[in-house]
Amino acid sequence: MERYDLVYQLYDEYDTKTLREYQEFVDVFPAVDSRVALEHWQSANEELEDRKDEIRAAFAAGETFAEIAARATRDQAFTALDLEAKYGRGVNVLVLDVDETLRSAGSTDNEIPRETLHVLTEFHEAGVPIVICTGQTLENVKGFAIQGLGSEIVHSGELSIVYEAGTGVFTPGHGAETKQLLYEELDEEIREVFDDLRARVLTEAPDALRRGCHLQGNEFNVTMKPNYETGSADAREIIDDALVYLIDLLADAVSEAIEFDGEEIRDRTRAFYADQDPEIRTVLEEEGAYPDRDDEEIPDELAAVLERIDVAYYEADAAEIGSLELNKVVGVERALEVLGIDDPFALVMGDSKSDRRVMEWVAENDAGIAAAPEHASQDTLEHVLGTDELVFDRGKSVDVLQTAYALNRLASLG
Repeated sequence: MERYDLVYQLYDEYDTKTLREYQEFVDVFPAVDSRVALEHWQSANEELEDRKDEIRAAFAAGETFAEIAARATRDQAFTALDLEAKYGRGVNVLVLDVDETLRSAGSTDNEIPRETLHVLTEFHEAGVPIVICTGQTLENVKGFAIQGLGSEIVHSGELSIVYEAGTGVFTPGHGAETKQLLYEELDEEIREVFDDLRARVLTEAPDALRRGCHLQGNEFNVTMKPNYETGSADAREIIDDALVYLIDLLADAVSEAIEFDGEEIRDRTRAFYADQDPEIRTVLEEEGAYPDRDDEEIPDELAAVLERIDVAYYEADAAEIGSLELNKVVGVERALEVLGIDDPFALVMGDSKSDRRVMEWVAENDAGIAAAPEHASQDTLEHVLGTDELVFDRGKSVDVLQTAYALNRLASLG
């Protein structure tokens, strides 16, 4: 209990709240061309160091406790202590979803907050690689990563991007391994299905879908996005229509690829995905597209292909078809391989079902911890609450990152 006693002493005897305010000011003070502003920053930095010096002098591991006090709240520090006691090690890689995790349309104006970006920079400087793991296209991710973290970090060789939920991995600075197109490793049958989908998805769409949706610029997955504001009633209506359309289009593509002549293949494909996902079933029922069932089993030949293809529904946001053989877990594994991380202990942060798969993978392999925002999908929240309860408020991913920072500081004490 000695370490717990020291942390109690730290937060009871020192004004850590003011210390954190100085640290945050020094860290995120905007670059301005003003002598007065620079003098203000220098004055704050001197006060920050004076306060840290008091802690450094009072504790045997003074530098560690000074940095924890400057960057973590009392609750975060004690959570870090619990994690260190449970796992006995710190985080050696960050695996981070972006949308509604690092940034939120509802509370951060869809920008990654500056304090979050700064903590990520601190991890990078401490030698902790970063894996950005997202459903977005590579070009979108590269753009905001360079804008937020800077080109030096993105091209440092210590950052990897798993994009389109695992269809590709981009790790600058690794020669021939820099860009890996994982979808090229799929067999010909599945690639034919996706080639057919991409060729027909807009040309055969009803007029309302062509006007109300657009295709996300993916390399492999087929994703229909609303032209309306995400989350709006119009977006919900058009994405519900798009989901039914994509399932039927998939049925036609699979039928041609495997030369399946069975009748009612669309109904059977709808039934297959309704059985897989209650949300999809609800949409099909509400759209009048749920098939009449007589408990007729789906033919093995058809099921063998559908079991390899994922249909994903994100309410009022997207309808997507992807490969179940290509997911965020597969992408993360390949990213870790390229980064040379043989014994990962990751902090996985995300909000969706695809993120939950990564969380389950690290739990099963004793390879990390998981965190999710309070508005994450129900299954994702259940997993996080059932492990270490690292749930954070919307737009406040920095809270968990600060906890992980404190964990790493404590773990370094041995």
